[in-house]
Amino acid sequence: MNTIVTAEIDVATSTGRNIVKELTRHTKSVKLNYPPIENKSERTYTHQAVWKNVERILNDHYGTDYQLKL
Repeated sequence: MNTIVTAEIDVATSTGRNIVKELTRHTKSVKLNYPPIENKSERTYTHQAVWKNVERILNDHYGTDYQLKL
């Protein structure tokens, strides 16, 4: 006889993360299902694009014209 228990664990707290960590150690009897991420952005950024944005923000804030040569 299989008995299944469904629980909601808040992983935003350290206690919730510890509970999930403990559950992952019991792979034969525990199966974790994570809900899909709702606010996932479809856009991904390269390292260069992120750094260009950081440069722009810093230059605007400090009034400089700094550019990193990659």
